[in-house]
Amino acid sequence: MKIQSVLMTALSGAALLAATSGAALAAAEPTVIELSQTGCQFLESEHGVDHGYMPATAADCKTINAKTGDARLAKSKVLELKPGKYIFRVANKNVPYELGFWLRGEGLTGRALLPSVSGGGLTTGTTQDYAIELKAGEYLYSCPLNPTPDYKLVVK
Repeated sequence: MKIQSVLMTALSGAALLAATSGAALAAAEPTVIELSQTGCQFLESEHGVDHGYMPATAADCKTINAKTGDARLAKSKVLELKPGKYIFRVANKNVPYELGFWLRGEGLTGRALLPSVSGGGLTTGTTQDYAIELKAGEYLYSCPLNPTPDYKLVVK
């Protein structure tokens, strides 16, 4: 009887360890942040409002942003996140040319100290993941190929 009791205690301990390890592993999984690009903007950053811009080239976005970018940016949503691992899942919804994504520290000092991630290859209708571990600080994100405003992200 005593052997059975010891065995049950050991099995319970092993189950607890397995459950705890699984929780730790799950906690280490990155959080996915989904962002959708349309012409000259990220939808989520502008509270889901699609302004209906239909650029044929990146130069069209530069013209549009020169007229509307500051006002749109002033009303934009600041992403607030905790330090940790993230995947930014970025989709090209309807832009007829290749897009990308660039997340970097805000300002020259931040850019030198904070992590960044960037890349292109987002053709019309495709989605791409950009993995990064964010530290506390202030960041900007944008698309330099589909020139968007520099949206703000704060990690605290």
